[in-house]
Amino acid sequence: MKVVILAGGYGTRLAEYTDTIPKPMIPIGGEPIIVHIMRFYAKYGHDEFFIALGYKGEIIKNFFNNFKTKWKIHLIDTGLNTMTGGRLKRLEKYLNKKTFMLTYGDGLSNININDLVEFHKKQKKIITISAVRPPARFGALKLKGSEVLNFREKSQLEESWINGGFFVIEPNFLEMIGSDDSVLEKEPLERAVKEKKICAYKHGDFWQCMDHKLDKDLLDEMVKNNKAPWLN
Repeated sequence: MKVVILAGGYGTRLAEYTDTIPKPMIPIGGEPIIVHIMRFYAKYGHDEFFIALGYKGEIIKNFFNNFKTKWKIHLIDTGLNTMTGGRLKRLEKYLNKKTFMLTYGDGLSNININDLVEFHKKQKKIITISAVRPPARFGALKLKGSEVLNFREKSQLEESWINGGFFVIEPNFLEMIGSDDSVLEKEPLERAVKEKKICAYKHGDFWQCMDHKLDKDLLDEMVKNNKAPWLN
């Protein structure tokens, strides 16, 4: 199954790196995070990638032009200021009206890709979204009035689920995307919810996005200590 990776954003919250390189090229353990993501998919046998380029896309192109692999890698310019939905829409002609997978260029997980795909097939929806528990940035207190009932130091937040960024998508979902200005996480997904054409695969284990330097440092430390769940 083909894998689309959105890799064109500005990554402004990591400006200390993204002033000079695009966010997917930020190294984790000495290797760009996008390569970690691709290795993870390839582990499950999915090794044809369509990388939607935008901001500093030439740096990603130069990297993969010198990257030795058996993977099929398609590097496609999708516009400098195109939104996430618009980038995906621009890839429509490459996807051959077949089921495909989609992810962002800045998140890692140990989600079982094969189980995700099987779940999608059984649900018979046009899009499956991965639901994950957000890691807490601070210790969590459970209170009753002023009484502390529970204290947890930087654990996962158990009260909510968020978009984990690992999707399985039917080609007719692309009909819900309009122009380059379409934000995937707004109109298209909101419409799919309204029409009851979306389902969620719950993944309660490891997931980590790279939004801030603290996130990068955490992922680096995991690789350094051989405790990176996505590599195991």
